[in-house]
Amino acid sequence: MSDAPVTAPIVQAGDPVLRGQARLVRPDEFGKPAFEALVAVMRDTMRAAPGVGLAAPQIGVPLQLAVIEDRPDYQARLDAAELAEREREPIAFHVIANPRLTILDGGDIEFYEGCLSVDGYLAKVARARRVRVEALDERGAPVVIEARGWHARILQHEIDHLLGTLYIDRMTPRTLTTHDNYARFAARADEE
Repeated sequence: MSDAPVTAPIVQAGDPVLRGQARLVRPDEFGKPAFEALVAVMRDTMRAAPGVGLAAPQIGVPLQLAVIEDRPDYQARLDAAELAEREREPIAFHVIANPRLTILDGGDIEFYEGCLSVDGYLAKVARARRVRVEALDERGAPVVIEARGWHARILQHEIDHLLGTLYIDRMTPRTLTTHDNYARFAARADEE
């Protein structure tokens, strides 16, 4: 048996699975081989993309389940000032199921955001700076995550997926750009 990563195709905008509310993970699903395999496929798909988060609907599974990880090598292209501005630090791999999001104080922060299901594009999205998420982990145990900065942004983005919302529903429309044009124009404009 091979230990090679198993990935799934990432569903793109326009597929109805991205616009419906995903169902809750049932208590009897945790710990089952099919559930563990789904988490592994989601993790490997997210890493192969590469991305910092992936919700089950993004691989066609309408389930309130997401995986999150922001590895140090993903941050290598940003300098210390950019990392500090985004409040971006490495985030260990973790799973959230059936999450409940609470916005904490700290105000909204606007940054460019992309999505594996809206491939090739970015736009500015205002997100809460601090959040609290009550969820279940991959074993079905309760977890509470209080996050700020980029981790808070990732959590909000992935939880939106579970409710049928894409970042393009929240974006500042005139900021929509391709990845190439972001590198050519928008990133420079943000630095000025």
